[in-house]
Amino acid sequence: MRVTLLGTGCPVLHPRRAGAGLLVEAGGTRVLVDCGHGVAQRLAEAGVRIADLDAVLASHLHTDHLADLWTLVVGGWHQGRTRPLRLLADPAVERLARGLESAWAEERAQRLAFERRPNPAGFGLEVEPLEAGRRLVFPGLEVEAVPVDHRPVEPAFGFVFRAGRRILATSGDTRRSEALIAAARDCDLLVHEVFVHRALPIVPGVRESATIAAVGSYHTAIEEVGPIATAARARALLLTHIVPPTADPGELVLEAGRGFAGPVIAGEDLLSVDLATGTLAWRGLAARLADRTGG
Repeated sequence: MRVTLLGTGCPVLHPRRAGAGLLVEAGGTRVLVDCGHGVAQRLAEAGVRIADLDAVLASHLHTDHLADLWTLVVGGWHQGRTRPLRLLADPAVERLARGLESAWAEERAQRLAFERRPNPAGFGLEVEPLEAGRRLVFPGLEVEAVPVDHRPVEPAFGFVFRAGRRILATSGDTRRSEALIAAARDCDLLVHEVFVHRALPIVPGVRESATIAAVGSYHTAIEEVGPIATAARARALLLTHIVPPTADPGELVLEAGRGFAGPVIAGEDLLSVDLATGTLAWRGLAARLADRTGG
């Protein structure tokens, strides 16, 4: 099983970090979790065709997790997808998807009539309900939707992926979640969001102290992430959804590492981890996940 971070950012736009999105590959199956701004382009950079995705899982209704949804529909159709894009989502995200279909209906009809591509069925969405506890089975890959706490956004999901003996857990957006910790127990890799309070100064007219407190309250502070990984008995920790996107990666690793004895990785767009071999790769660089207690 391989996971690739396609977007490690948040609603704050930054050239280094696209919106939230990660790709999980195992046994020939490709599943995309979230599709924030820039994720479709990151897929192209990773050499993965949208048309080859087996499903898209939506963690929750926020723009930085869903902004590229219609781009995936159009892009996959251009690549020859012969069936609608499969989206698994809660009712709020389904309403968004139906709204996008309606908003772009005129353009869709025009393209279908004028471009005369041989795969009209591929220009659309197939939405399936997603609820906590649902287990999805793909060739070589199983997925469980886990309820997490991102209130007032409800529902919100993390996901646990299993391929053979390998386990990958992803947090989505959440405060510390006991449900996620339990579901992620003994995972090979925990991919978790992170919020850095000290890196968010007050900016008059943009964010006040109340803004920072409110936003931070439904995310996970950097000092909490290490203990969460320890409680889950994760073998390694990968940080993503980095708020703010300008936070120093080295400092993130040091701070998260104070509460977790295993390897800690600060996520970057297009960084991938192969859980079978314990190796990671990023923009031509490769490394092996080392046990911090053993070198």
